[in-house]
Amino acid sequence: MLTEIHPKLPMRNKSVTRDYYINKLGFKEFGSSDFDGYLMVQKDHIQIHFFEFKDLDPKENYGMVYIRTDDIDSLYQSFLDKKVRVHPNGPLQIKPWGQKEFALLDPDHNLLTFGQEV
Repeated sequence: MLTEIHPKLPMRNKSVTRDYYINKLGFKEFGSSDFDGYLMVQKDHIQIHFFEFKDLDPKENYGMVYIRTDDIDSLYQSFLDKKVRVHPNGPLQIKPWGQKEFALLDPDHNLLTFGQEV
């Protein structure tokens, strides 16, 4: 039986990725060890893992994660308050498929889409 999923996304620079997810998005580092070339972050019940890929070209990165929330308006506002850049095509809006969504690009152009059922 499946119980959880923890996506693994590429990162070029661990300290840049750590800073973005912790200081901008409010995640905390997960785990008791600092692994070379690997990072795990968590916020509420969501964990995202990152593996080092120094040669990653952000313009060719197709890493994507869809994260469901139960308070999308507050989450969106909290990111705006922290000056987190929203994806140009991803401001908060209701989609035809019945989700209220917004999207961000992290420093390596991994697409993070946050959604809540309308």
